[in-house]
Amino acid sequence: MDRRSFAQFLTLGAGSLGLGQASAQSVEDNNSTAPDQKLNQKQSRPDPVNVADIQAMAKAKLPRATFDYITTGSADQITLRENVAAYQRLRVYPPLMRGVSDADLSTTVLGQKLKLPVMLAPVAAQRMYHTQGGLAAARAAATAGTVYGVSSSVGHSVEEIASSSSGPKWFQLYVPKDRKVARTLVQRVERAGYGAIIVTVDLGEWKDADRRNRFTLPKQMLVKHLRDVGFSQITDKMSYDDIIKFNSEAWDLSLSWQFFDWLRSVTKLPLLIKGVLRPEDARKAVSIGLDGIIVSNHGGRRLDGMPATIDVLPNVIQAVNGGAEVFVDGGIRRGTDVLKALALGAKAVLIGRPYAWALAADGETGVAKVLELFREELLNAMVATGCAKVSDIERSLIA
Repeated sequence: MDRRSFAQFLTLGAGSLGLGQASAQSVEDNNSTAPDQKLNQKQSRPDPVNVADIQAMAKAKLPRATFDYITTGSADQITLRENVAAYQRLRVYPPLMRGVSDADLSTTVLGQKLKLPVMLAPVAAQRMYHTQGGLAAARAAATAGTVYGVSSSVGHSVEEIASSSSGPKWFQLYVPKDRKVARTLVQRVERAGYGAIIVTVDLGEWKDADRRNRFTLPKQMLVKHLRDVGFSQITDKMSYDDIIKFNSEAWDLSLSWQFFDWLRSVTKLPLLIKGVLRPEDARKAVSIGLDGIIVSNHGGRRLDGMPATIDVLPNVIQAVNGGAEVFVDGGIRRGTDVLKALALGAKAVLIGRPYAWALAADGETGVAKVLELFREELLNAMVATGCAKVSDIERSLIA
């Protein structure tokens, strides 16, 4: 893959962004069904009872290229599979005679009170999955009382997402080379009321499915994305090749730790780094004063062969030693997975694919449903392990 193609894959979200014009139109058509037809479809299908059911609903509704974009991982998908399998290998040892009939799932992250320790990770191209895209996801997160992580390439502007709901939001920053554009973007995020900035730093995507499907972003969507970021020089008269070339050269692919010095100089918002797997990187993040660390391998969408995030979480927790709040994503499909992550030291978890599938399946209602499933499953797991509140979830529960 040449540098131009790699840059497009890197900078437009959680992997490559987009699909062909025909596929994009298919999503629009799927989400524009007549109201009475939608009602009949809803009545005829059973309600999903787990994430796997929601995934199946998304697969039935989406064009193949779009579903593959959400669902597949890089190369041989070793990391993608390991993310899920690692949770399944962990065993829970519930103590007996610790009677709990109900549990409080609320927690606090970066000073923000949440109703449950499950947040929505930044996911790109959400308008590809549903016409309301990130607006619908933001509303569902607000209703559930949790954080919505907003991708730089979600498909809506900073301000559009901010005005869609009053719930807490974190902004994931991909960094323009032009620091004036980057500064203005960060200032817009702060003015719009976002609660934190996430800097995603992992690289190396190579997704066979997207290459096989010849995944490309329709011109009008790429134009909107670049304008939403703040590249005012993008015009309707530019050819698609010109826009692709501009995009490939617009982003800083060679960040160092010194970038956070610059970012601290332009914002007072809490800063998080996403993509940490090594204890030494976690210690470095703490030493420079970052507020949060997200243990992540980008859901198996970046360099294949990286370890499962839940496997490295304990080492990162030990290295951080309370110096920053630690979160984890990747492979979380059940409320019991959330319990395991919290028991191993995570402050909260982030989910990506589950709510992307849910958004495709049923828009805002779908995202609300998947969050409710996680809430119900975690509540059941906490009652079963005698945990009346999130802080009761201890390391001793996990073998």
